[in-house]
Amino acid sequence: MKNPNAFALILLSLILIATSCSESDKKFFTFDASKMKQQYGSAEIALLTVQNENGKSIDSIVYYVNDKNVGSKKGGDAFGFQLKGQKLGYQNIKALVYFEGSTNAETVEGRIEVISDVTPKIYTYQVVNTYPHDEKAFTEGLEFYRDTLIESTGQKGGSYFRKFDYKTGFAYKQVNMDPQYFGEGITVIGGRIFQLTWQDMTGFIYNANTLKQEKVFHYDKKVEGWGMTNNGTQIYFSDGTEKLWIMDPATQKIVDYVNVYTGGTKIKAINELEWIEGKIYGNIWQKDVIAVIDPKTGAVHGAIDLSALRKQVTSKDAEVLNGIAYNPKTKTVFVTGKYWDKMFEIKIAQ
Repeated sequence: MKNPNAFALILLSLILIATSCSESDKKFFTFDASKMKQQYGSAEIALLTVQNENGKSIDSIVYYVNDKNVGSKKGGDAFGFQLKGQKLGYQNIKALVYFEGSTNAETVEGRIEVISDVTPKIYTYQVVNTYPHDEKAFTEGLEFYRDTLIESTGQKGGSYFRKFDYKTGFAYKQVNMDPQYFGEGITVIGGRIFQLTWQDMTGFIYNANTLKQEKVFHYDKKVEGWGMTNNGTQIYFSDGTEKLWIMDPATQKIVDYVNVYTGGTKIKAINELEWIEGKIYGNIWQKDVIAVIDPKTGAVHGAIDLSALRKQVTSKDAEVLNGIAYNPKTKTVFVTGKYWDKMFEIKIAQ
């Protein structure tokens, strides 16, 4: 090499740059796991505490939960975050730590899990009536529109929805889906029927009176479509997990979600849904049980064991309980299942 001194200067420069980058990338703070819990009840206060093992002089800390600024503290003081009213499930926590006079903050990230502190009640029921049900119907959705039941079914090549007389099973009108689609839940809101498909991320809107299709829409998140209901202003739909997604019916955009929990356990595979007097009643796939869910928090407030009804079904191909429809006039609930030959009208007591 003609100029060894130049080489030495280049090498020294690279070492200094590497050292500088290493120092700037070094993390001085973490959340103090020893002073925080993995799970918190929804009535608790989470004490968010930053660990300062390097003894840095902390100027202030700004705290965030799910990217929302929830408060700040001078110095390195912990911050108490009230969990009441927070949705259940994992909460992403973040702290911006300002230290030693710098205007740049170090970001600390972690998460905590908020679980339900509600003890579910076991609801009882009595059978009011038993009606015939089409045992070829792979039931996915069931809902009253005025005094008429609407039922949607699944299976590619055999999916449809129809209005029918629940006392006789006679179909007034039926709309068959394109064979490429596997039909799922339905709900009626604002004079329109919304219908989901399973894995195509596609939904349909129909006029509730004429059943004429008005619109095709696509989910704006990569989720499956399972059950569906509404509270008069918003649509709730399930995707086979513990989540209930909340959709704006005007735009068909997903605006929020809640996670369904009983105690510290997520309730997955929530299926067909029905809004009944301020609560969401949800079938649990592969279970003969309906969960009664608080739509604001996702906490399960009750459970209804319908296994005794399942035993009365005689169709040889009968599958899972799926189908809940509330009649507000009689305050009774209609339940059935996939390929069931019977539909039951029940009165639920808490």
